[in-house]
Amino acid sequence: MFSEENAKKGVTFPKGFRAAGVKAGIKKSGNLDVALIVSDTPAAAAGVFTQNAVAAAPVCVSKEAVKNGVAQAIVANAGCANACTGELGLKNARQMADTAAQALSLRAEDIIVASTGIIGVQLPMDKMTAGIQKAAEELSADGSENAGKAIITTDTCSKACAYETSIGGVPVRFGAIAKGSGMISPNMATMLTFITTDAAIDAALLQEALSDITEVSFNMISIDGDMSTNDMATVFANGAAGNPVIKEKGEDYDAFYAALLEICQGLSKRIAEDGEGATKLLTIHVTGAQDFYDAKTVGMSVAKSPLVKTAFFGEDPNWGRVICAVGYAGVPMEPDKVKVAFGGIPVFANGMGVTMNEEALRDVMQAHDVVIDIDMASGDAEATVWTCDFSYEYVKINGEYHT
Repeated sequence: MFSEENAKKGVTFPKGFRAAGVKAGIKKSGNLDVALIVSDTPAAAAGVFTQNAVAAAPVCVSKEAVKNGVAQAIVANAGCANACTGELGLKNARQMADTAAQALSLRAEDIIVASTGIIGVQLPMDKMTAGIQKAAEELSADGSENAGKAIITTDTCSKACAYETSIGGVPVRFGAIAKGSGMISPNMATMLTFITTDAAIDAALLQEALSDITEVSFNMISIDGDMSTNDMATVFANGAAGNPVIKEKGEDYDAFYAALLEICQGLSKRIAEDGEGATKLLTIHVTGAQDFYDAKTVGMSVAKSPLVKTAFFGEDPNWGRVICAVGYAGVPMEPDKVKVAFGGIPVFANGMGVTMNEEALRDVMQAHDVVIDIDMASGDAEATVWTCDFSYEYVKINGEYHT
């Protein structure tokens, strides 16, 4: 179960992890901008990364680092994405790992690197090097909160969580920090998510679990339909809890999977909720589809529609925009059979609008959390997508982002 009391402990909630977040001068704001997360012992490691063909240098380096299934530290920065920076950018990403390895007396190949911020700008390596060294000196079991603050960009807050469960009769902990607020679209996003656990699990099973869960969590959110160059989610499992190592699927694996699923879906909703300028969290639940991918396609079509998103910002129950987005999703449908409801109140059925309780619907539209139910009436598959509204503030934030 989630531990609200320990949520701020984030990645240091599980045994055997330390973290730090420091100011290195990479962000123009002068806020915390370099984070370091370290496991006291080598950990089983897994990662998922952006599917954008223009992948940033740290993504390329980190993909190599997780290939052997073992890692021990993460170094991340905000303020500069180190994307579209050529051979020098790749060299700088590797230097991040080298510097962290030297500061921590670890192997560079066991270091994950991550960056977020403006594309096309080279990392200021003098500041980065000093920041990594400073972070290594400040590592502590209370450092997760600062680490979380050091990876955010346009986020209004860092996302952190703590989770406790039992695996093999042994208490096991999970923790996480994440950032993500804009350039969020399926197949990952401008999102960095770092998850730690003191559970013991085989690295191949860990990777399988993360990859599967990503499909129903991080790949089910959209803020603006733009796919980033830098996103990644990683999991470190260091085994410090002392549970029997999970080597095959079964009861222990199921318990681990359930915990990781809760964390990833919970963080996904937090990221969607904190979309740039967002005032509402929109949950789009598509049922009655022929398969999961049809359901996801319909949900994403609605989630990425600027007209739908602005209607909900204006608290206008304009169901026409929703059914329009369903219709152009490219999924076979019979309009006369499709049903749409807002907050449980039917608004579309039998090919036309439904007479509704306007007062009750007004209450739905004024709420922070709004559920859009879409029944395709063509099968048994379903999918849930999370997004947010578009406000005036979204345009302002992105119009001024580079300056």
